[in-house]
Amino acid sequence: MSTKIARINQIAKEKPKEVFTSIYHLINYELLIECYDELDGNKATGLDKVTKDMYSINLEENINNLVKKLKTKSYRPSPARKVNIPKANGKMRGLAIANFEDKIVQLAVKKIVEAIYEPKFTNNMFGFRPNRSCHDCLKYLTQCIEKRYTNYILDADIKGYFDNISHDLIMKALEMHIKDTNLLRLIKRFLKAGIMEKGEYITSEYGTPQGSILSPVLANIVMYYGIILYVERIKKTAKGYVEIINYADDMILCFQYKDEAENTYKLLKARLKQLELEFAEDKTRLIEFGRFASKNCIKNGKSKPETFDFLGFTHYCSKSQDGKSFRVKRKTSKKKFKQKILEFKVWIKEHRNEPLEEIIATVKRKLIGHFNYYGITDNSDMIARYNYAVISLLIKWLNRRSQKKSYRNKGFTTMIKFFDLPRPRIKVNIYAI
Repeated sequence: MSTKIARINQIAKEKPKEVFTSIYHLINYELLIECYDELDGNKATGLDKVTKDMYSINLEENINNLVKKLKTKSYRPSPARKVNIPKANGKMRGLAIANFEDKIVQLAVKKIVEAIYEPKFTNNMFGFRPNRSCHDCLKYLTQCIEKRYTNYILDADIKGYFDNISHDLIMKALEMHIKDTNLLRLIKRFLKAGIMEKGEYITSEYGTPQGSILSPVLANIVMYYGIILYVERIKKTAKGYVEIINYADDMILCFQYKDEAENTYKLLKARLKQLELEFAEDKTRLIEFGRFASKNCIKNGKSKPETFDFLGFTHYCSKSQDGKSFRVKRKTSKKKFKQKILEFKVWIKEHRNEPLEEIIATVKRKLIGHFNYYGITDNSDMIARYNYAVISLLIKWLNRRSQKKSYRNKGFTTMIKFFDLPRPRIKVNIYAI
């Protein structure tokens, strides 16, 4: 963070009600160069196909021209290139890929906006925030369920959150603490830039496209003012325990009493309607969950409590190793597990004829990435199953490199040891602070 932006951040922390009227000038040569340096040159390119390496050929001239356009207010972001990637449910998720120069400006704007709004966000918000991760979110959720009075869980899903946020709503939320018309105009231009899909230009009064550098902080701001603060007001008048845990467009609400859970659900549906949003009813559920859920299930003739999925994990009621205390445990969700295996199958099938060293190097990265995320307390069985599935697919497709089988199991085991593939290990202690 540059010194000037750090100062903005400090003011925002010390004076929560401060309104910033002159900050557009912070998008200068120094900040844009800083943003250029931070951007990954291996990411997909936008419509103009310009890579970071290509942009760097005349870097000083390009940045100076960009500064000039920003000063004269003549800069206009280009439409983003839309690409579709498969989701776990078989549907497609659209990502907006901006031109490289637009990414530089987006990152500069993000730094400024984030410096102002980050100090305002509450501790129960975790998505796309500095020094906060999915694992931090899961740790917080564990504490809310095990150490507080959680008896009911509302697993809430907002339908198409990123695609359906009103631009007017975004701008109103920004104007709470930003009155610099030049910066607000620039942000609005990004929202209105639109996308190109199959040669067709599409624009709308709604949505902040996923894949955009600026989108996560804008979505968090709307979530904070639209939902989080609303729930905070509910908490003040509740007779029992109420908490919301938010990660981007996903949220879990914990309740002590069922009637308050049902009432809050109704209130939130009405609140979302005001925001021109709605719950995905097929994905939103209120379930009994907590230290008394198992006992109550037996009374009601059920075999075991219901589970819920959050951040790629299925959460279920269980006991500690000695059987004396309640524990919430988690494992890789079936949906995510199948998705990850399918992704690897597609990849190895397409790349099986590449040099063996390159294949193994990529497999190592994929395994390490999977273990780093899914290797958390209580999930050893599922990461071992993933490891087994990956190795099996690797054997299968390497043996199809020629008509004669290249490896038997014994030979493959020897090769695995030689290349030192990582073994499944628990990487994250969910109870470590």
